Amino acid sequence: MAGIRGFTGWLGVVLGSPDPPALARFYQSLLGWEIASEEPGWVTMAMRDADGKPTWSNLAFQLEKIYQRPVWPNAEGQQQMQFHLDVGVKDVAAAVEDAQALGAELADFQPQDDVRVMLDPDGHPFCLYLDV
Repeated sequence: MAGIRGFTGWLGVVLGSPDPPALARFYQSLLGWEIASEEPGWVTMAMRDADGKPTWSNLAFQLEKIYQRPVWPNAEGQQQMQFHLDVGVKDVAAAVEDAQALGAELADFQPQDDVRVMLDPDGHPFCLYLDV
């Protein structure tokens, strides 16, 4: 089987947040994508490729009324991340500096020399890696 029957190619990624509009604005500034729709508990962002063309995917932010910030790295008995985002950049050090200026923090634990694990304002890990 080459995948589920009827798969259209569209894929969405959703991050839980205690404040979806604020987290969407962080990612809008970080990635340069526009917000496609916004409600108090749900925000979607149209994803674009390097040439600015729309992709068959989106990034969304959903209200989690009982939100518990994940810990990185995982620790027994603590809220674990559900997944993380990988963000390809041309200059990791410059991207780290930019992300920090927007409100991200550099994680204390860095498992690789060529990747920087960052935490968004709600604590979701995302990795900046050299993509040349």
